[in-house]
Amino acid sequence: MSSKVLSRRNVVLGGMAATSGRLALTKQSRARLTAAEAIERIQKMVGIPWRVKTVDKIVAGRPDMIVGGIATTMMATLNVLKHAAAAGKNLVITHETPFYMRQDETGDLADDATFRFKEKFIREHDLTVFHFHDHWHARRPDGIAVGMMRALGWAHNADQQDIRRFVFPGVPLLRLTKEIQSRLQVRTMRVVGDPKLPIHRALASWGYVSRMPGIPEFREKGVDVLIAGETREWELLEYVQDSIAKGDRKALILLGHVVSEEAGMKYCADWLRSFVPEVPIEFIPTPEPFWGPNERMV
Repeated sequence: MSSKVLSRRNVVLGGMAATSGRLALTKQSRARLTAAEAIERIQKMVGIPWRVKTVDKIVAGRPDMIVGGIATTMMATLNVLKHAAAAGKNLVITHETPFYMRQDETGDLADDATFRFKEKFIREHDLTVFHFHDHWHARRPDGIAVGMMRALGWAHNADQQDIRRFVFPGVPLLRLTKEIQSRLQVRTMRVVGDPKLPIHRALASWGYVSRMPGIPEFREKGVDVLIAGETREWELLEYVQDSIAKGDRKALILLGHVVSEEAGMKYCADWLRSFVPEVPIEFIPTPEPFWGPNERMV
């Protein structure tokens, strides 16, 4: 056999060995990736110092659990957890608490049947749930804001210095709300304001907006409409009604908390894939729970 043939054979065999080595390494690294290690990568890649006081932590499950797959979601409801378990996504990264309180304090629910059922489901299916809220918002740019901007198709409308601010060419409020409803598939959007109001500038306060900073955001000069997830009806909503009643040409759009942030957790799944290649990553939506009496029920 000629030296050239031997040489080619060595190259081929060497390539096969290298490929086998990479496959072995991939399998080995998959076996070694724990929930704690995946979270350490998030802490490193989010781009800001990790806070001492934060809700962002494992709230259920084991840090040493071997990760078979990752699910991102807006809210880890029981149905979302069932989907994750069935799909083999045992590390669930949720933006909102799975335990009905922002700080994940559950002492008052220790004997509650629903809480105990959910906790048991997580334990029996060996799931680990990571609450990822504060740092995803604090990231620059805000991960939720990026996802919402993308989902709405408003990248060209956004202020690049603050992607919660958008500019429009005097679009009537009604047309803008229909566009939002279509793109986000909102079932129970609520709107306050004149449907014919021309919208030139919008400000988004994704998720919950309280009386403060809700009032100054709504009052801001040049802002025609404030878009939010939810607010207390006896605080900001009452103020909005009084402001419009006195003659202010402004509006408020309420999408619902989950709807107003969910695209940010879909974007989170894309972001995670860039530095956690070992396991499959899936975004699991949290379906809007509300329905209206005029809807066709199946």
